[in-house]
Amino acid sequence: MISPDSPVINAVDLTKIFPGPPAVNALRGVDLRVDQGDYVAIVGPSGSGKSTILNMFGLLDRPSSGKLTFRGLPTENLSEDDRAALRGEHIGFVFQAFHLLPQRTVLENVMLATTYAPIPKDEREGRAREALERVGLGHRINFTPTTLSGGERQRVAVARSVCTSPSLLLADEPTGNLDRQSSNGVMELFEELHNDGLTIMIITHDDAVARRAQRRIRIHDGSLEELT
Repeated sequence: MISPDSPVINAVDLTKIFPGPPAVNALRGVDLRVDQGDYVAIVGPSGSGKSTILNMFGLLDRPSSGKLTFRGLPTENLSEDDRAALRGEHIGFVFQAFHLLPQRTVLENVMLATTYAPIPKDEREGRAREALERVGLGHRINFTPTTLSGGERQRVAVARSVCTSPSLLLADEPTGNLDRQSSNGVMELFEELHNDGLTIMIITHDDAVARRAQRRIRIHDGSLEELT
């Protein structure tokens, strides 16, 4: 059972080994606690284990060994259906490539997230509209993604991720496809969401992006080091 007083994420001696040959030890005894309201950046080069750790914390993959609790709930032995339900209700995702459906309107793209969460049908459109207003795109609800700038498309993706009121927002290289001005706008949006109490974890290779977070953690060869 989920406990609101427990850490959002608590990883203890987490390992992930991808079978070979040769076998790849992608995570090596990772310990990490993320509390409610934390804003964490995990920074490292390609191949360092960033995507693996996001997949672990987003319940998209299982560890080879170790313990991972989400809001106090052990996740290692949950069924795939239970993990999917936990993701749909409690975890929002933002990706580098936006992953928006080009033939659907902005509003319809955001509403898609509500179909995977326990949100009544008559509340879904209202939730999506509120989320788009929150990211400054209330005037774009009937546009399609192809008519928007890169920065606007990423804001739609953020709105989609927060319209279900998740416990945790996971962002994977959210500024990777954006110019500097658009990147800054998206990072300011994350800061606003964090100030509203949302727990955020950003995976990035960009030190400038990482420095804007409350906590910085460097990953190298599958091991974590918290930076001061």
